[in-house]
Amino acid sequence: MLFTTYRQIMLSTKAEAKERFQTFKEVWETKYSKVVKTWEEDLDVLLTFLDYPSSIQRVIYTTNIIERTMKEIKKRTKTMNSFPSDQATEKIVYLQVTDYNKRWGERKLRGLATAYQALQDMFEERYGE
Repeated sequence: MLFTTYRQIMLSTKAEAKERFQTFKEVWETKYSKVVKTWEEDLDVLLTFLDYPSSIQRVIYTTNIIERTMKEIKKRTKTMNSFPSDQATEKIVYLQVTDYNKRWGERKLRGLATAYQALQDMFEERYGE
């Protein structure tokens, strides 16, 4: 039930999400008071992704890329057991992150083509021509 309520918030417009958060708060505040309090304090920031076109919202709010990168770094460093210095560890992490930046940078994001013009308009509105 918690996930269902959370999902309803994430799949809404920003105005609907704020209303649905109130429902979330009423239902879950007693059991998860810290979570609700944290969300309430930063709700506008947490819902910023809803300001963007719906076709790319998932790309913005998902943490899959970060989780995958951390998993690969752990995998690389675990097999090496120990490092001669902190610098050696930093080098492995640096090389892994550089590799991921290159691979992810070449990927085409789903929905970007349909959102391109809206993003251009948002950019011009915020920063001018």
